[in-house]
Amino acid sequence: MKYEPVIGLEVHLQLKTKTKAFCGCSTLFGQRPNSQSCPVCLGLPGSLPKLNHEAFGHSIKVALALHCSVQKEIKFDRKNYYYPDLPKNFQISQYDKPVAHDGFVDISSCGKIKKIRIKRVHLEEDAGKLIHQTGGPYSLFDCNRAGMPLLEIVTEPDINSPEEAYDYLTGLKSILKYLEVSDCDMEKGSLRCDANISVRPAGSDKLGSKVELKNMNSFKAVRLALEHEVSRQMEAVSAGEKLQQETRLWDAGKAVTLLMRTKEEAHDYRYFPEPDLVPFVPDPSYVEDIRKTIPEMPDAKAKRFKERFNLSDYDIAVLVSDKAAADYFEKCLESYDNPKTVANWIMGDITAQSNLKNTGIRELGISPQGLAELLKMIDGQLISGKMAKEVLLEAIEKRCEPAQIVRSKGLEQLSDKGELEKIVKVILGRNEKSVQDYKGGKKNALTFIIGQVMRETKGKANPAVINEILKKSLGE
Repeated sequence: MKYEPVIGLEVHLQLKTKTKAFCGCSTLFGQRPNSQSCPVCLGLPGSLPKLNHEAFGHSIKVALALHCSVQKEIKFDRKNYYYPDLPKNFQISQYDKPVAHDGFVDISSCGKIKKIRIKRVHLEEDAGKLIHQTGGPYSLFDCNRAGMPLLEIVTEPDINSPEEAYDYLTGLKSILKYLEVSDCDMEKGSLRCDANISVRPAGSDKLGSKVELKNMNSFKAVRLALEHEVSRQMEAVSAGEKLQQETRLWDAGKAVTLLMRTKEEAHDYRYFPEPDLVPFVPDPSYVEDIRKTIPEMPDAKAKRFKERFNLSDYDIAVLVSDKAAADYFEKCLESYDNPKTVANWIMGDITAQSNLKNTGIRELGISPQGLAELLKMIDGQLISGKMAKEVLLEAIEKRCEPAQIVRSKGLEQLSDKGELEKIVKVILGRNEKSVQDYKGGKKNALTFIIGQVMRETKGKANPAVINEILKKSLGE
């Protein structure tokens, strides 16, 4: 019997706010452990939470961008469980009345468009962080992350392959980056993903026993973990085993999933309404004001780029995957109207430097106008393409515009035909033997002559113009 996987994803998004979800503690990353906490995020007796207005606005913005329906009445609940990184022994979350529900994301996977339904979007607080000592008798606890605003985006079980899961995650991340509600940095834990997976006979509409996968710190890890788990479950079911509902961890080193615990049901968390946060009704005008702040989304931008710039589908997909890169591209075109050339430089040298320095295109220090000026200098034969690449690297290192490097070093390429003709005449007069060798059939003699011209001009002579003059002077 053939089986098919059924996958649902839970994405946990840490929202970009200055303070935590229910208190005024800072959310700044990388600070001294346990230096950003207070009685509210520690759940001390007598402390009262207060909803972060910006975090709630970000939640609505994400929900609307994902085509969700915002709830008419919203409430918070206490999710009760004990774990060492949860200082309150409960988490302020949402159960039956979340921020929004019933949305969707269209993904492109294996050449087809597929709709992935969003079941719910809810706002909660993050837990703290445990630092496990390798081989040590204890773990360390940092509560700086406890209470951070966390948005959970839950899909319906509409995903049927690890590849579709990967495509959904990359598409969702692109949307979230466009909204600028989070830095989506998986290394910092700003974007995390859990997966629920089961297998069933192909064509059946009945779901099998669900296994939850955790501890996946990249989209690539999600895909690898799902590939392993699909194989494991299919082998087990084919052998007649009955799978149990459980939670498993992905061990990247061994490339296997390992049992963590048997899965709790919703009733195990003993949800009840959060007594310190009353239910509330968002004003429709408030929701519509947020809707107006949603920028052009990746799919719409891709369509516009295709119609306006006549770029390949690949080029467009790469550019629109990052809002900062897409904005940079369009800003550069305001000063240099050659879409393909600009796209090539952004996807090539600019992206390479961004990756090397692990920074965004905005933080590289090269303005779109600066890149445009560099490309104009190439077209005007003031510098060569090779020289432009070197200038770009130096400009990034010194955090200045490329034109400044060209001017300060006198790198402008010599392309004046009249001046170069005079120089070539002098060089040919000095190297009569090489001229005779070339005319006698020794083609490498021309390389020597060109080298002498470049030496005379300190490398500034335009090679194309030199070649043209030499061919004419040598009788070709």
